Amino acid sequence: MKVAFICVHNSCRSQIAEALGRYLAGDVFESYSAGTETKPQINQDAVRLMKEIYGIDMEATQYSKLLADIPPVDVVITMGCNVQCPFLPCKYREDWGLDDPTGKDDQAFRLVIAAIEKNILHLKERILRKELP
Repeated sequence: MKVAFICVHNSCRSQIAEALGRYLAGDVFESYSAGTETKPQINQDAVRLMKEIYGIDMEATQYSKLLADIPPVDVVITMGCNVQCPFLPCKYREDWGLDDPTGKDDQAFRLVIAAIEKNILHLKERILRKELP
């Protein structure tokens, strides 16, 4: 099963979700992230905190991608874009409604990272229980 985490810029929340999806649920689904626009680099606060918390170097394995740069997916998770979220064809879609921590303090990032971890683990369980189409 392929899961895409999408938002507008593909530089922070969706990148964190892609990394945590690979780290926590890589045995259950393939993780991708993308957006309708790209940034020259992944959010550096997200990169630093993901290294600190999980030992994951997002810059070593990920980059900002457009929707056209990823394969067809089964599940689309939007991060909570606060604008029109990008559209991508899929069998199942949900929105996690997460605020963008960009420009905020480490505590704001840690809260978003913890919410993404919880959501990834819940998604993994639902896929294992075959609750998603």
